Amino acid sequence: MHYATAERREHLKHGLTHDPFKALVVPRPIGWITTIGPDGVVNLAPYSFFNAVSDVPPMVMFASSGRKDSLRNIEATGDFTCSIASQDLVDAMNLSSAAVTPDVSEYALAGLAMAPSLVVAPPRVASSPAALECRLWKMVELPGFEGKPGTTVVFGHVVAIFVDERVVKDGLVDTAAMRPLARMGYMDYAVVTPETTFTLNRPRVSDDRRSATVTTGSWDGVYR
Repeated sequence: MHYATAERREHLKHGLTHDPFKALVVPRPIGWITTIGPDGVVNLAPYSFFNAVSDVPPMVMFASSGRKDSLRNIEATGDFTCSIASQDLVDAMNLSSAAVTPDVSEYALAGLAMAPSLVVAPPRVASSPAALECRLWKMVELPGFEGKPGTTVVFGHVVAIFVDERVVKDGLVDTAAMRPLARMGYMDYAVVTPETTFTLNRPRVSDDRRSATVTTGSWDGVYR
């Protein structure tokens, strides 16, 4: 099948019961965003449109479809944290997605403890293996569709990083040991595990830059 996306429900004409877009751009890391409201209530919500966009300086983004608590709180305070949602926190992560009223803290709803941040005001999930402390850089409004408001993309500058020392091995973060969750399409999720992780060596480019070779086997520890 092959179809244009000018009409939102075009996929139905091809036997697809749901829009496949989010099932194709996968896996997507989950941005588990903590903010503080003007009334002091701590909000926690997972976002499946989340990723790193720069390493120097470190920057992340997440996208909010609609004016949710996280978006309003960041507009008011300028700060947020992003905790890594790991496999053993999957139920808490899922429960924190509930559309409860702004005066309800999802930390209490999901039975999660908070831990203080180093630089920003919002806390992090205490049981998360890693977290990013962020300051708002910019919000970008995306175009709407079929008369509906567009999504808001929030860009944050990472001003501090927490890593649980239990997932640091030989000077490197053992990402697979964190068993981070990823969002797939529909209601599907995935987990990064040691069994599904592998390394590759980057290509070595010839002096004339007209050819390249790759050393097979595990990563030799050299960034290229």
